[in-house]
Amino acid sequence: MRIAACLAYDGTAFAGWQIQNNERTVQQTIENALEKICKQPVPVTASGRTDSGVHALRQYMHLDFTLQMTQEQIHKALQSKLPDDIRIIEVWQPAPDFHARFDAISRTYHFYIANQRTPFNRHYRSVFTRKTIHPERIQSLLHNFTGEHDFSAFCRPNPDLKHYRCNVSNLTFEEIEDGYRLIITANRFLHNMVRRIVGCLVEITHKNLNEALIPELLLSKSHRQKLTPTAPPQGLFLYDVEYPQNKSGRDTNA
Repeated sequence: MRIAACLAYDGTAFAGWQIQNNERTVQQTIENALEKICKQPVPVTASGRTDSGVHALRQYMHLDFTLQMTQEQIHKALQSKLPDDIRIIEVWQPAPDFHARFDAISRTYHFYIANQRTPFNRHYRSVFTRKTIHPERIQSLLHNFTGEHDFSAFCRPNPDLKHYRCNVSNLTFEEIEDGYRLIITANRFLHNMVRRIVGCLVEITHKNLNEALIPELLLSKSHRQKLTPTAPPQGLFLYDVEYPQNKSGRDTNA
């Protein structure tokens, strides 16, 4: 039986989502819990990978469950086997061929920047030491990233990818109580893409560089760029993923 689940996790103590040798990862922790329940390996597939230290407010995954249990029973059994830094929000039965990664229409990330580091925000906000955040200037640069572009200059190279094109449908930057928040939605994201976009925006505005550098970076298609430093991971949250309702089988209005 194909099962879908929505979950949240604190990425602080995880080396990202994907299974790695001798590292604590979200995927491995969930698969270990499922194996205890099913007495056999149960692979899970997520909507996408998150890096070490990156959090998720609503990550999605699918798996094939072999035991005769209700969705509520699966939810409770799985949560009981998971640590406190992973929470299963919802479990449901999607279309039989639902795929958490390939059926996703869009993904939204939030990136939080704190005005200053405190003992209470160090795991959930990024701080740019020796850099000044210029919100109005950053807002004026966002349009350069919207639409479809080749984001090779804003990611780590991956030989498994056929192309580096992504369509950014929404990008906003706003002041919040303790700092700033960048919100970005796209059909797909590349490795380090959000963090490098943030790093670039901070770098260019801090140094008061010409806006024309951003289109030049995009056109360069070069993975090695001094103006696209990777921002710290602590402020990055996978906020949500959108699916066609006929595939997900989930009532988003519930």
